[in-house]
Amino acid sequence: MDQAFIDQALQQLACVDDDIARALPQAGAPAPRQRASGFAALLAIIIGQQVSTEAAAAIRGRVETLLAEVSAERLLAVDDQALRDAGMSWRKIEYANGLAGAVVDKTLDLDALPHLPDDEAIRVISSLRGFGRWSAEIYLMFSLQRQDIFPADDLALLVALGRLKRLTQKPTPRQARDLIEHWAPYRSAGSLFLWHYYRGAPV
Repeated sequence: MDQAFIDQALQQLACVDDDIARALPQAGAPAPRQRASGFAALLAIIIGQQVSTEAAAAIRGRVETLLAEVSAERLLAVDDQALRDAGMSWRKIEYANGLAGAVVDKTLDLDALPHLPDDEAIRVISSLRGFGRWSAEIYLMFSLQRQDIFPADDLALLVALGRLKRLTQKPTPRQARDLIEHWAPYRSAGSLFLWHYYRGAPV
């Protein structure tokens, strides 16, 4: 999803959603957010769970330095204590080892993921320990650049959607999915806009 696609998608959404039509001129369009795919990207998602962006970046940098080459085989060859010393929690080390093991034994076929439908790719990723639906959807949106993803379990998205829709409180994930169902097939661009709006929207 490059800038041209995002701009076009949001113009389409503005035609079907009066709230986006009102907010888009105020907030502007968000920039693209693209990440690499594969093992390193999934490992980064594990590292980033429940920590700040800054902390995740620092830990990820230390882990990458430790591994030298970020691969499933290399991670399995490194002592768990070294990963702990780099800043990963024992639970995240368990998840990372499970991910690496699934890649090595082909339980998880990284090359097949880009060719699977959204729901199937989400099912495959979220079947791994440490990966819920949110983690899978983030991978699809940013690493596989899928165009119709809405991570409804994301707190910032829910808060932003509540503000955008002028609700008295943030919606539940189920309510949020219902509220933006008409955004298909551009729900990824809508999600990017909500994160952008979250940072600049009036409280």
